[in-house]
Formats: sequence, structure tokens, C-alpha cells
Amino acid sequence: MYQENENRYAEMIYRRVGNSGLKLSALSLGFWHNFGEVDRIDNQRAIMRRAFDSGITHFDLANNYGPPAGSAEINFGQIFKEDFKAYRDELVISSKAGFHMWEGPYGQGGSKKSIIASCNQSLKRMQLDYVDIFYHHCPDPETPLEETAHALDLLIRQGKALYIGISNYSPEQTKKIAEYFKAWQTPFISHQPQYNMFNRTIESELLTVLEQEGLGAIVFSPLAQGLLSNRYLNGIPKDSRAHRSDSPFLTEDQVESTLAKIKQLNDLAQNRDQSLAQMALAWNLRNPTVASVLVGASKVDQLNDNLKALANLEFSEAELNLINRILK
Repeated sequence: MYQENENRYAEMIYRRVGNSGLKLSALSLGFWHNFGEVDRIDNQRAIMRRAFDSGITHFDLANNYGPPAGSAEINFGQIFKEDFKAYRDELVISSKAGFHMWEGPYGQGGSKKSIIASCNQSLKRMQLDYVDIFYHHCPDPETPLEETAHALDLLIRQGKALYIGISNYSPEQTKKIAEYFKAWQTPFISHQPQYNMFNRTIESELLTVLEQEGLGAIVFSPLAQGLLSNRYLNGIPKDSRAHRSDSPFLTEDQVESTLAKIKQLNDLAQNRDQSLAQMALAWNLRNPTVASVLVGASKVDQLNDNLKALANLEFSEAELNLINRILK
């Protein structure tokens, strides 16, 4: 039987999501990788236990996480039922719909048909009555934005979600869908964009829009698929994501073209008594609009290393200027 750490909230930092009353742990556990059918269930359980014992309260999933699609939610549901059901009210659990999930015209997109069906399937796989946050995972140019917004609002009114979020939306799309939610008084609280030192696109407009709309950012890929870690400092390991031909998110060319910058950033991290990954996570959290940073973990030691980032979240002006010069 799992016995939780009684002091799990002592060292975690909690930040409010936009103007909502919801607080999230500064680090959230993401299930994009490492929780599929192909991954060991005992390792998944160990990572989830360590996360909860360290004060991480937010578990972030999506309908298509795996592989295969849906298996991350199935595994989560099994472990939740066995270990975490008694702690449901201490957890924020999120899921998403939008990317391709099943064959035919209704297995992806932003139609009411697709979103409602996908949420129902996710709840069944995770063995939950409701999720805390439900996201539209990506914009759908073939569906009127009002229909997508109405479907998400319906989930709130049906009691299947407590809050609504969006992911991968542009600043203009974010402002437009926010108009519908304001009119209907839908609890729209968050946007989940990609953000890291090598991808700062959200700084140009989106962060300003989120602040104006009272929304919080819950950012993913903070380590740039492992680039911002010690993984590639001494070359490209054969078992790394960049070496795999089936990985569309990171290539050997990307690693080689950024290696000089990675080494300079690592030198700065060492001067801060941090690993490169710890500094990268702290850098994301320097922005007050960022409510939480999603971290993935393939093993407990990796999660433990990430948690140490919270020990030093302060950056001097000289450090920030140096980071900007390195990244140019």
C-alpha cells in the first residue's frame, strides 16, 4: 500500500493560474512521454509517487498520449485507482482533445462532436468523474471557433471539467475565444504553449495577451526535448531521442548546431550551482505569467534533479543579459 509523505507540501512552491483561484505546483508532471503501453508500469508508478510526495499536485495528460494513443490515460487510471484515489481532492488532473485520436471524421479537431466524445473517453480511461482542466489541444481551422468554445463550455456545465484551457493557440485566436468565454462566464484560466530558451516565440505577443486576459501559462518542453540538459554535452548518445529516426521533435542536426550555446549555458548553470536542466526550468519560472512548468521524467532520478531547480529561482540582471547574448 502506498503511504504518502506527510511533509509533501513543505518545500514546493505554488503559483496562482492567472486571475483564477486555482494554484498549481511550480513544476507539474507531464505524461506526453514515458507513460505509454511500451513503458514499464512499475517505473510509471514510482515517478508518480515521487512527484506527489514532493508536492507536485498537477498531472497533465491528453487523449493521444502513449504510445499507443490512449495508453497513458489507461495507465494513469490504473495507478490512480490503486494509489491516489484517496487523494483526488489534492490533485489537479488535466486532459486534452484536438489532435488525431481515432479514425474517421470525428477523431480529431474542434467540433462539439469530437470534443465531447473525446472527453467522455478520457474520463473512462482515467476512471475519473471529472477533470480539473480540460484543454482544446490545437486550433481547428475547419470548425468555427464559437462551436469549439461552446463545446468546452458545455463540459463545464455538465460537470465534466472545472476549468477550461487551450494549447498551441496564436495570440489572436486566444483573444477571440476569450471573448466567448467572458460572455458565457466560462472559467477559462490557462494556455499551454511551448516555451524554452531556444523557443521564445510566446514572448513577442502571447504573454502580453495572457496577462491582459487574466490567463496563466502552463508551459511544455522547457528543456527543448533534452537539449537543455547534460544529455548532449559530450555527443549524441545512441539511446537518445535525437539519435532515433522515428522522433520528429529533435534531430542530430539540431543538437550539433546548438552545441556551442548549450556548453556556454552549462558553464553559467555550474556557476549558479545548478545543472543545465535546473537552470532552464528556473529561467522559465522567472516570468510571473508562467504558473507552472511541465516536466517529463523517464526515471525518478531525473525528476529529483528537476525538483532541485526550485532551490534557486533568482537571476541577476547580469545573468539574464549573458543568457540573451548566448542565445543570439
